Amino acid sequence: MTDVTDLYPTRGTTEVTTPRQDPVVWGSPDTPGPFDVAGLQSFERDGFLAVDQLITEDEVAVYRRELDRLVGDPAIRADERSVVEPKSKEIRSVFEVHRISEVFAGLVRDERVVGRARQILGSDVYVHQSRINVKPGFGASGFYWHSDFETWHAEDGLPNMRTVSVSIALTENYDTNGGLMIMPGSHRTFLGCAGATPDDNYKKSLQMQDAGTPSDEALTALAGQYGIKLFTGRAGSATWFDCNCMHGSGDNITPFPRSNVFIVFNSVENAAVDPFAAPVRRPEFIGARDFTPVR
Repeated sequence: MTDVTDLYPTRGTTEVTTPRQDPVVWGSPDTPGPFDVAGLQSFERDGFLAVDQLITEDEVAVYRRELDRLVGDPAIRADERSVVEPKSKEIRSVFEVHRISEVFAGLVRDERVVGRARQILGSDVYVHQSRINVKPGFGASGFYWHSDFETWHAEDGLPNMRTVSVSIALTENYDTNGGLMIMPGSHRTFLGCAGATPDDNYKKSLQMQDAGTPSDEALTALAGQYGIKLFTGRAGSATWFDCNCMHGSGDNITPFPRSNVFIVFNSVENAAVDPFAAPVRRPEFIGARDFTPVR
């Protein structure tokens, strides 16, 4: 196991809260980039920032076609990087899309995307994880409340909170079709969850989170303190959020699909080590071990 100091203990016998030990915005406020100073200040305060139009309608159409191509490809469906809905047997997610698809690789390299990650993290960055999420209508399941960093720390070995995610909408995000919910300000408190990590936990957790799930009592306290923000927006909009935000999404029981591309950038100065609270690390298509900077 790792000999790096564990700043954020988790997966013990009881839940434990730890104040954030790391900055939220690592870069200098005056560093040139797509975010202005006010945007970075808002991100630091809330732990997230919505961008009304990150990509254009024409670009959305390109990425939607590529998403449809990947989801419809039998070889992709059979690949271990694809996660299938337990009930409908439809594809729920496809991981490592920036390696599978040159179209999505181009999106990762887009300065509107990677430039914002560099501003927040204050360094060169690499892709810790990428995926497309497909939430078709009539019953696509949601993602229960969680902090991504809790999993990435426990199971992937990320030492510090120097990681940021962006969710780019490829369909309209209504207030009814299973949109992203975040507790504003929750990124400043780390919730260490109770319970040991099972072997090969990722195989189950990608369909239904179990290990690393907060208790109802902890979630009630966090929601009472921070409240809940639901994100809506047209296709092409995006939400940037800190790795430690408590977030989740509900089932989509409407006829309207909700699909997005999800990219996780980690600082090259925060490279993964051995897992902090798991017997083995997750596969590289979920938690990268290639720390090559995005260029």
